[in-house]
Amino acid sequence: MLVSIPAADDVVIDKTILFTAEKAQEEFRNYTDSARQDVVSMTYLNNHVNQTHEFVERMHAQYSTFNKARMTVWEALSCLDQIVDDSDPDTDNSQLKHAFQTAETLREQFPGIEWMPLVGLIHDLGKVLVLPQFGGLAQWAAVGDTFPVGCAHSDRIVRSDFFKFNPDVNDKVFSSTYGIYQPNCGLDNLFMSWGHDEYMFMVCQHNNCRIPLQGLNVIRFHSFYPWHKEQAYEHLMQDSDYELRNLVHKFSTCDLYSKAHEIHSDEVIEHTLKPYYQSLIEKYFPEPVLEW
Repeated sequence: MLVSIPAADDVVIDKTILFTAEKAQEEFRNYTDSARQDVVSMTYLNNHVNQTHEFVERMHAQYSTFNKARMTVWEALSCLDQIVDDSDPDTDNSQLKHAFQTAETLREQFPGIEWMPLVGLIHDLGKVLVLPQFGGLAQWAAVGDTFPVGCAHSDRIVRSDFFKFNPDVNDKVFSSTYGIYQPNCGLDNLFMSWGHDEYMFMVCQHNNCRIPLQGLNVIRFHSFYPWHKEQAYEHLMQDSDYELRNLVHKFSTCDLYSKAHEIHSDEVIEHTLKPYYQSLIEKYFPEPVLEW
């Protein structure tokens, strides 16, 4: 099902919902001196050193087999309760709690797009990569901001100084402006750093998810902050990517600032939220059991 995306002026983000007195907007994404500074910095160091073109190719080959697990979306969501994101300076809540924070904010902000709250619920579901049954990847290979590999790293990427230790910077092609790409090739043709975004996008496509491509691309690119927030990589964008960037940035605003919102109790999730989201899961995932 295709749903027309509202133009930039048609979606007004309600700041009274997104921001709270407890945490101001400028206090989010603090990569300098947050309470989680040590673990966040180490995660980004390992990420920027090890996310090479060769590593991403290897991960695609390993996870394109979809033989890691068979489980429902809800069973996979339950696994998120075991995971705290080591790249996130803003919260040490479980990823399950964050999933519902994001989904409920999107339900409020995008009442005309039925599938958007479901995208919010599952956008970080690929972080199951860190669990043993999904391969037990280190967090640096599953979380954090994403970026294209195979071309020069933008200085607008978080902790871009760490890239000096990445082997690809010594490759003549991989360190050039366009690298392996053509000018204005479009985001669909980019080889993104490996992580939960790319994995969940692949899982959805493999399992014939009915969320339209716009929504799946929100999942795929929601951590691509240097692109949707800092407006880097425009030399690789095609015309349609500008509309997508607008949508992804609006999504990421809800995603980011919802971390200061109410934490839903297990009782509320089970008895109030689950019936609504289960109905969306059944509508947009034709097979109840997914291959991961």
